[in-house]
Amino acid sequence: MIDALAAEWLKLRTLRSTSVVFGVVAVVVALMALLAWYAVHLWEGLPPDQRDRLEVSSLPELANWLASLCLAVLGVLAFSGEYGTGMIRTTFTVLPSRGRVLAAKAGVVAVVAFCTGLAAVLATYAAGRLIIGDRPIQGQSAETLSRQMPLFLALSLSIAMFALLGLCLAAITRSPVAAVAALVAVWYVLPIIVNNIPAPWNERIGSILPGALAGQLAGTGNPQSLGGALLSPLAALAAMAAWVAVPYAVAAVLLARRDV
Repeated sequence: MIDALAAEWLKLRTLRSTSVVFGVVAVVVALMALLAWYAVHLWEGLPPDQRDRLEVSSLPELANWLASLCLAVLGVLAFSGEYGTGMIRTTFTVLPSRGRVLAAKAGVVAVVAFCTGLAAVLATYAAGRLIIGDRPIQGQSAETLSRQMPLFLALSLSIAMFALLGLCLAAITRSPVAAVAALVAVWYVLPIIVNNIPAPWNERIGSILPGALAGQLAGTGNPQSLGGALLSPLAALAAMAAWVAVPYAVAAVLLARRDV
């Protein structure tokens, strides 16, 4: 298993797409800093009695939302790339245990996604605090890093969840286009559909969607957002695990039954 992990790490870090994804994540952090600067510019230009009306979405959570898609695409490419080049035949010849190959890929992708996501969220938080300072702009938390760390870890865990979901979808479909389309549906389209379902089912279903789990896991879920804060941290962690375990099990079964 150690050799399998080393091989998958070598593959992932030498892929050109990995550098591209990391570059896009860096651009996301830069955009969050630009948004913070623009919010400060607006706040400074408002009369004092109107400044409390200015509200900006939480920058670390917004960065997490965008980084989730980026790292999910990396998960897709980590598997579908080998199908596109035909390298998957060599991989399965060298490592006949396909379950071990899938586990090694999942382990490497999960660690890389978690660390990259945490770095992006922390960089966004640092840039936001540096630019916004002590200005009381709504939506921006003034809590210290130690108080925010549980949320940031939960956000990073959700990024790893999306990356693993992308990996499993690529193993199932063997098509990067189909896997990315399914990811976008889960990441963006499904929440829109659920949001238009009559209450209380919109909140009940929304609470188990991937994008709503990080806040509930950290115990900071917004009651006014989709999914609210219906789940306990333990239940949110179980739902997060289910979003990975179910497609992972399907991928493992299909890999074992298919020729390639």
